[in-house]
Order: sequence, then structure tokens, then C-alpha cells
Amino acid sequence: MIARNVSNQNLRSTHTTMSKEAIHSDNAPAAIGTYSQAIRAGDLVFLSGQIPLDPATMEIVDGDFEARARRVFDNLRAVAEAAGGDLNRIVKLTIFLTDLGNFATINSVMEDYFEQPYPARAAVGVASLPKGVDVEADAILALKEGL
Repeated sequence: MIARNVSNQNLRSTHTTMSKEAIHSDNAPAAIGTYSQAIRAGDLVFLSGQIPLDPATMEIVDGDFEARARRVFDNLRAVAEAAGGDLNRIVKLTIFLTDLGNFATINSVMEDYFEQPYPARAAVGVASLPKGVDVEADAILALKEGL
């Protein structure tokens, strides 16, 4: 076995520093934890999960599942606009549902908020969500064409 003396200098990888910018909208609920409403990194914006909180009261909106789903998309729209985009710039959407029986309603509501081509999407059934809500969505938004 040959022993080699390798300095720490040779083991360090070269990397560039990524800048990231926090995005905030008063028209969406304030973050209720250690996260930002969204983070911009280059021409991509990563929108944190939105639940059906009314930004004015920070309470869950009244009404049925459709009303809650609409509030989620209203909140996502507010953050997307604060980032300089809109919902049609979303390239990836993830929806979390505590009842996959609401899948058809999500599809119907999305038709009112998005134009074709629709974003890539996953709908995931989960056991529970923050504040006991039944729907949450997060997204990735592209600010420039051709990314």
C-alpha cells in the first residue's frame, strides 16, 4: 500500500455562489414557519406550499373544498405575481390532498386558473396537512422563455 499525502487544498471543489432572493406578497398568507413564500434563483422561482388561508385574517377560508382549492390558487397567484410572473409561467405544480376523492374538483378549478399547456403536475394523497386543511399546493415558476 502506498500512502499519499493529499492536502485539503486539493480536495476542495470549486463552486460558484448561487444568489437567491426571497419573494413576499402581502396578498398571500405570511409564512407561518421558517420558510419564505418563494425563493428566486436565477430565472426560476420556487413557490412554497400554499394552504387555503385568507391572507387578511390568516384563517382557513369558509366554504366547501372548491372554495378552499380556489384560495390555494389565489395565494399561489399572488406570490407568482410578486415574483414578476403569473400562474401560466408555472412549469411544475404539486398538489397535496388528504382525500383523493377531490381530484376531479382540483381539475375543474385548475381550468379556471391555468391556460394550456398546463404545467406538469403531481397530485399526492397525504395523511394530513398544516392546520388540518385538506389541500396544499407548491410550484416552480419559470420567469424566462426557453429554460
